Amino acid sequence: MTDLSYQLYSSRNFPPLDQTLEMLKRNGYAQVEGYGGVYADPRATKAALDANGLTMPTGHFSIDLLETEQQKVLDIAGTFGMKAIYCPHLAVDLRPTDAAGWSAFGKRLEAAHATYSKAGYIFGWHNHDFEFKALADGSIPQKLIFDAAPSISWEADIAWIIRGGGDPLQWIENYGSRISAVHVKDIAAAGQNTNEDGWADVGYGTVDWKALITVLKGTPVRYFIMEHDNPSDDERFARRSIATVKAF
Repeated sequence: MTDLSYQLYSSRNFPPLDQTLEMLKRNGYAQVEGYGGVYADPRATKAALDANGLTMPTGHFSIDLLETEQQKVLDIAGTFGMKAIYCPHLAVDLRPTDAAGWSAFGKRLEAAHATYSKAGYIFGWHNHDFEFKALADGSIPQKLIFDAAPSISWEADIAWIIRGGGDPLQWIENYGSRISAVHVKDIAAAGQNTNEDGWADVGYGTVDWKALITVLKGTPVRYFIMEHDNPSDDERFARRSIATVKAF
């Protein structure tokens, strides 16, 4: 498989960044995904990527930055030569509590899409688990977001769908045409890897990634991005995960 990437957030607890990039090159990666923590000095980070033969085609940007500092987002994305920009999260205190609120948030994403697609970027939403938990009226926030934002792309984080109680195959069937990137992450068996928040290296947990990737290949997905939210050893995770996916 081509376009295998690595979410640098996975290595946030293993500085320095230069060392992380050397580790990724050593383990066969050619791409990474950025997040806020690596944007402090974009030129220096770009130089470090270049030195290791790595590119950063995708990046995460907070909703606040996307809405209030659009030129900064465009400058960062331009420095790295990104192709896709994703809004990755919504803090607990900012999350709507009813359907109208989630629809309004979807409209904000649709407005952001208008800005960034006009500049030539794919723009989309990266999910967690909270979007799949039914509201009091039975509605599902992720569906409300998609309905209110018909143009946005989707970076599907499959493991978070599962943790949120959703059926990833059903979501891929219903919204697969929107998927431009996928976070490839695994979930440990119940009671295992508690020191890693219950996550696992890809291929060493309970998610049937072989079947999922077969299905996902029928979507427009371009980037398969390895991620672990809290690995105890980031090189172990990086090495095992890319080996698993390359074997499919």
